Amino acid sequence: MICLAVTFLVKPGHEDEAMELFSKLTEATRAEPGCRMYLAHRSTDNPRKFFLYEQYDDRAALDAHRASDHFVLHAVGGLFAIIESRTPELYVLLGK
Repeated sequence: MICLAVTFLVKPGHEDEAMELFSKLTEATRAEPGCRMYLAHRSTDNPRKFFLYEQYDDRAALDAHRASDHFVLHAVGGLFAIIESRTPELYVLLGK
């Protein structure tokens, strides 16, 4: 299993749009066969800061997610246009 943790900082004034895009991504991604967990969070201290926690069966499942229509539409075509920065980190599960 692999885990992707991403911190986003959205541009000022785009917080509601980001929440809508994360909602759409969450619903569609959770239905993917290789997705084990997909949780979007919003900072309690900074309303422009979001954290995404994702778990997939393997790298192939993550690659399939990134190639999906909903990722291209809502992330590449939507979210990526309104972010100031993003910091992705990929992890593997220990002990398996």
